[in-house]
Amino acid sequence: MSSSDPSPPTLGPQRLPSRTGDFALLRNLRKYWATAVAAMVLVVAGTVFYTMGQKRIYEAQSTVMFDPNPPRPLGSRVESVVDMGAGTYWDNQEYYETQYAIIQSRRVALAVVQDHGLHNDSAWLQNLPEGVEPKLKNHVTPELAAEVLRGRLSVQPVIDSRLATVKYRDASPQRAQRILSAVVDTYVEQNLENALASTTSATDWLSGQLDSLKADLENSEMNLHQYKKDNDILSIAFDDKSSMLGEELSQINKELTRVRAELQEASARRRELGRVPVDDPTRIQAHELLNSPLMSTLRAQHAKAVSEKKALLGENKGANHPEVQAADARVRASEKAILKEIGNVQRAYAADVAVLSSHAGGLKAMLEEAKKQAHEHNLLEIEYKRLSRAKDNTEKLYAMVLERTKESDLTQMLRVNNVSIVDRPLTPTAPVSPRVPLYLMVGALLGLAVGVGAAFGRGLLDRTVKVPEDIEVDLGLPVLGLLPESEKNQGATNARKKRRKRGAVVEQPGKPELVVHDDPMSSIAEASRSIRTNLMFMAPDNPYQTLLVTSAGPSEGKTTVACCIAIAMAQAGQRVALIDCDLRRPRIRRVFDIADDDQGLTTALLGEPLETALFESEVPDLTILPAGPIPPNPAELLHTERFRRLLDEVKERFDRVIIDSPPVVAVTDPTILSTIADGSVLVVRANQTRKELARHAVRSIQAVGGNLSGVVLNAVDFSRSEYSYSYAYYRKGEYYGTPPVSTDDGDTPRMSA
Repeated sequence: MSSSDPSPPTLGPQRLPSRTGDFALLRNLRKYWATAVAAMVLVVAGTVFYTMGQKRIYEAQSTVMFDPNPPRPLGSRVESVVDMGAGTYWDNQEYYETQYAIIQSRRVALAVVQDHGLHNDSAWLQNLPEGVEPKLKNHVTPELAAEVLRGRLSVQPVIDSRLATVKYRDASPQRAQRILSAVVDTYVEQNLENALASTTSATDWLSGQLDSLKADLENSEMNLHQYKKDNDILSIAFDDKSSMLGEELSQINKELTRVRAELQEASARRRELGRVPVDDPTRIQAHELLNSPLMSTLRAQHAKAVSEKKALLGENKGANHPEVQAADARVRASEKAILKEIGNVQRAYAADVAVLSSHAGGLKAMLEEAKKQAHEHNLLEIEYKRLSRAKDNTEKLYAMVLERTKESDLTQMLRVNNVSIVDRPLTPTAPVSPRVPLYLMVGALLGLAVGVGAAFGRGLLDRTVKVPEDIEVDLGLPVLGLLPESEKNQGATNARKKRRKRGAVVEQPGKPELVVHDDPMSSIAEASRSIRTNLMFMAPDNPYQTLLVTSAGPSEGKTTVACCIAIAMAQAGQRVALIDCDLRRPRIRRVFDIADDDQGLTTALLGEPLETALFESEVPDLTILPAGPIPPNPAELLHTERFRRLLDEVKERFDRVIIDSPPVVAVTDPTILSTIADGSVLVVRANQTRKELARHAVRSIQAVGGNLSGVVLNAVDFSRSEYSYSYAYYRKGEYYGTPPVSTDDGDTPRMSA
């Protein structure tokens, strides 16, 4: 395009960035909102009918208290036979859980069923409301009826307390109160009966043990008495006799030790005197002999005689001197006296040794006798203590069992129960099931989910191309523009008025193919100019001169799009030729009211001058080359070199050549033409062309090397939900560019840039 091109700037569809994955669900909801609402209404209505048809169930409640420390009228020191829960925290928790299970046990349920004949109550078995007669009379076993009762019974502990709430559900509020009262009363009574039965059993056992222990105690006492009698044991303490024997043994042992010491001393002195030399009695060193007065006198006389003898000899008197001899005689006499005294002492010591030895032997015999008596006494004491211990143990057991027996008798008479009913069941006034608000809320949420799922599923089942995102994702091609659906094809008058109010379309007079010329300020005209601009900007350095317009299938508006593009380019001041290459079902001639159907493309290919086949249209700068007579072989005719030369001749005369062709999937003509044209435009009809068919058309053109420039989405209804936000541009019904200006000749106005 030249710099003087009066066409407006690109005014393509004003859409937000593509977020197909994010908005697919919302788009389907906006499009199929009626399906979603219908599904939701059906689900909610079904929920309402289901809820209203449900049987009304009433729940009676009763509160029971468990006391881990039951009353003790006899005092805390008197323990009961049955442990009723007193203990540690975990013991109490285990006790509570056990009681919850007992309340729902088969035993309690069976007792209630049998007491009230519930197994023969058909209304209760079928859970019918009060006053409704059962259609069938049925009877079951008490065990089966007990299971039915257990299924309607529940126990819920009250947190951080000793309380539990017992609940029973029934279709009759009066029957619910009556049966729950029977259940809690039966449980409390059975709890007391269990305690009393255990106490009675323990008391009977203790009584039997008491009689046996009494007989054993009497037997032990008689055995102890007979033992004392047989062994001549007086009623004195064995410890006193043991002390006496111990003292006796100590004294004998002490005396024996003393005698043995004296014997040892006498023997030692005797041995010492025996070692005194006979020739020199003065050499006696024994200290014991020096203590004797006689021995001291004799030793003094001997010493004096020896001294006198030495003195005489010192006076040089010889040995034969009478004085010396007399002195010597005195020395020998004193020595003899000393030796004689030593012999007397030795004999005295020998007598002492003999006496002491005899005394020691006697003491030893006494010691052995005393030990023997002590051992015998120990044996007697052991047996005595065994008998006494047996008697004492039996006596203690007898006293303990006697005490427990008396306490059990008192406990049995007191009838203490640690379970009590705090709140007796009342007749319920309102049903607990069905919970209408909850059911309706769940039904509404479920209906919403089903409605959303139905709308989304219907959207997934719809495989037609609806929005540009479908083209970009599924075909991988750019969207050149969107053409709104003309008012002629919109439908009924009421729908047309509604769409006109919302600005979706503007009623177009005349033929829809010529609306760009007839109403240049319409939304279709503006969209056509946007497509023209996008085509020009796709190859600004080498703009398309020959442009093929085709579609995947029939009735998708390819001829309308070709006419709109050709008129928009002609309005931009370019010389445009529109060639109808649909040699099977041509429409261009009827669109532009060309009466001569004997001239056209086929006649030009057969050798007729090109000028005879060209027709000027009512649109300035737009020349039409109709199809002419329909040939028997269109594909072969378009594939000839003559057609290429004809196309080159047309390109020399015009700035732009727009070729209208048949559908790609139906025939091969478009694939042939796509290899000749500079670019190809694929027309896709919104909400009609299937994605698979469009992909097949794209593959067919690309397989032969054709240049597929982009896709035009035709017949777009901007009033639909999927275009509510992203394509608001075309819903205004007016032109947003520079106002149209008139041409110099006063003909159809052209649009300035």
